[in-house]
Amino acid sequence: MSAQAALPKLVPISFLAVVLIWSTTPLGIVWSSESVHPTMAVLLRMVIALVIGAFILLLANIRLPLSRNAFKLYGFSAIGIVGGMLLSYFAARYLPSGTMSLIFGLSPLLSGLLAQKLLNEPKFSLMRIAAFLIAFMGLGVVCSAKLSLDSDNWIGLVLVLCAVCLFSLSGVLIKTVEISIHPIASTVGALMISTPLFALAWLLFDASIPLDTWSMKSIAAIIYLGIFGSLIGFIGYFYILQHLNASTVALVTLITPVFAMALGAILNNETITYELVCGAGLVISGLGLYQFGDKLLGRNAIKQPIDS
Repeated sequence: MSAQAALPKLVPISFLAVVLIWSTTPLGIVWSSESVHPTMAVLLRMVIALVIGAFILLLANIRLPLSRNAFKLYGFSAIGIVGGMLLSYFAARYLPSGTMSLIFGLSPLLSGLLAQKLLNEPKFSLMRIAAFLIAFMGLGVVCSAKLSLDSDNWIGLVLVLCAVCLFSLSGVLIKTVEISIHPIASTVGALMISTPLFALAWLLFDASIPLDTWSMKSIAAIIYLGIFGSLIGFIGYFYILQHLNASTVALVTLITPVFAMALGAILNNETITYELVCGAGLVISGLGLYQFGDKLLGRNAIKQPIDS
């Protein structure tokens, strides 16, 4: 009982860990696929996470559920891991890491829309509709700037948008599965389903291992993403997803674009244009309004009669 009651106290720590890890993930994806084919880079990352995760399960004697409901959970998780991540790795060849993180910031809005259909959550208020429009105006500014810079950038934009849709869908579908499962077991189960699919993608798109062309920076990024981005990041993500609703978990992406853009500019010499700043401002403002607008409006409505 005491251990179970203490679990929710880890939610803030897990939330912060996910924010920090996801802030560095886009840059790690860009670096890992600089000299390694995207399918091999993400496959190696998953293998590292799966091996270490399975070892932790054995060491800690944590049970890995193999019921029908458990595999349903693993399958829904794999939608976001395989679809979202594989597309992001391909997009990294066309877009800076900061822009990728910014577009992923739209996931709370998409999660909210999907939750209405799949979880019967309330429909958007006028405030949230306005927030939705503001955020997508910001995306339009970012996209127009990117499309005018390089004719190939539209490929990256389409890939990331599809990745965000799959990531959001996965997060909402996970909430439809009623099962009590340890976050580490949930992570290992999802990786167990995802890793063979990444191997299949590697066979289809590359099927080569040119070790002599791999740089140390790419190898280090793959190891970092395997341990932190996949294993620790997923454990934290699945843990907070068990205790918070899908759209609140997606709030992580309200914070990460700022850090990701700063890291890209400082560590990878990525250009932060005026259009990108304006678009990012609109996206983040829209997300902030989406999350807190109704609450602030409600508080003002309550205070108004008292003040008058």
